[in-house]
Amino acid sequence: MAEKRAPHQRARDAAQERVLQTARTARERGSAIKCAALDMPWARCAPARFARETILSGFFAPVMAWYVRRRIEGREVFSGARPPVVFVANHSSHMDTPTILRALPRAWRQRTAVAAAADYFYRKRWVAAAVSLLFSTVPISRRGGGMDNGSADHLHRLLRQRWNLLLYPEGTRSRDGSRGKLHSGAAVLAAAHDVAILPIYVNGTREAMPPGRSWPKRFRAGRIHRQPICVRFGPPIRPEPGEHRNETMARVQAWFDAQEGAPAGAPAAKSPASPAADQRPMAGAASQ
Repeated sequence: MAEKRAPHQRARDAAQERVLQTARTARERGSAIKCAALDMPWARCAPARFARETILSGFFAPVMAWYVRRRIEGREVFSGARPPVVFVANHSSHMDTPTILRALPRAWRQRTAVAAAADYFYRKRWVAAAVSLLFSTVPISRRGGGMDNGSADHLHRLLRQRWNLLLYPEGTRSRDGSRGKLHSGAAVLAAAHDVAILPIYVNGTREAMPPGRSWPKRFRAGRIHRQPICVRFGPPIRPEPGEHRNETMARVQAWFDAQEGAPAGAPAAKSPASPAADQRPMAGAASQ
């Protein structure tokens, strides 16, 4: 008797699983639509860009200089680069975003949007407005949906409008200093628009302002201390024709691996890309 019921039980289990999967897909789709609706395009208009540049240069620059000693390496990559690009950076501190933006050449900084977790920065409208103005953020979901089913339409639109996009592909800040797995969204966007991924390695921000702190540390062991930080720009990494997104991100991961333990001032390791890819200019997507 039990053997006769077993096929029916399996069928019921399979039907229940299909219902649950449909519900999960619907929730993810709803989250994606809500995420795109949270975007604040006004933060990328000319007056907002002017205000943001004033704040970054007039406030954040001197404040950060009080707390940290900054070193920038690899900015020569911008001499031959053409926007837009998809920046990808490791992430261990809320200080990473202003540090990276301040390290970019001004023309690039003023046309760079920063992907920010919708469930963290966009829960309250005034917080969302503040980070959108200060750092030109755009909401991105960390709860599933990936880059499919319209969940990244607003990001594709930015790239079509020739905005650069800064992503933290780990999805969250590292709590112990180790680097997490890189998700493949950057490769999907880069391949869709035939643009390059430009990696950025940031070191020292976790020591200056670790997770759990809302302001950088100035004193250590009872004395004044300016934490040294380093921002290192890597060479462009382009998705190859027919290359799976995970393979592209494996090359990005390899570049980050090469930066671990590299001494300050050392030449940035080359990306593991083919010679043909290294020689191609960073083509921009057509603007709307």
